[in-house]
Amino acid sequence: MASVNKVILVGNLGADPETRYTASGDAVCNIRLATTESWKDKNTGDKREITEWHRVVFYRKLAEIAGQYLRKGSQVYLEGRIKTRKWQDKDGQDRYTTEIECTEMQMLGSRQGMGAPAAQGAGGGGGGYDEPTDYAPAPPKNRPKPSFDDLGDDIPF
Repeated sequence: MASVNKVILVGNLGADPETRYTASGDAVCNIRLATTESWKDKNTGDKREITEWHRVVFYRKLAEIAGQYLRKGSQVYLEGRIKTRKWQDKDGQDRYTTEIECTEMQMLGSRQGMGAPAAQGAGGGGGGYDEPTDYAPAPPKNRPKPSFDDLGDDIPF
């Protein structure tokens, strides 16, 4: 029987994207995406909501686009797959991280925030989400300058 590993998310970024480059010059961009579910409690009538945080990684050209145009509070539609990767911490212990490997992205909301700060009260705000505290960003690395030979014919839209 066939299986499917597909994720579709619509949410808001909890922080600015973190972009770095591999030794071969490929871009890798990480974001933290908040999705919020709201409902009315049947017993009390109170409005309830719960926010789930997702780690999302982009590669190559999509990573460059995400790093350039997305900002904290940006609303985005993503498609991808769930991936678990193994890594070692500073003590040599094996660790595992489950994240969404994004294959498709559509920016939603207003064009504010695309390289310019958004006005207070404008659409696409952060929504008051609390960022997770267990996430440690990777230290900045020296990135090699990509050559024109590495550029593909990919069109970002």
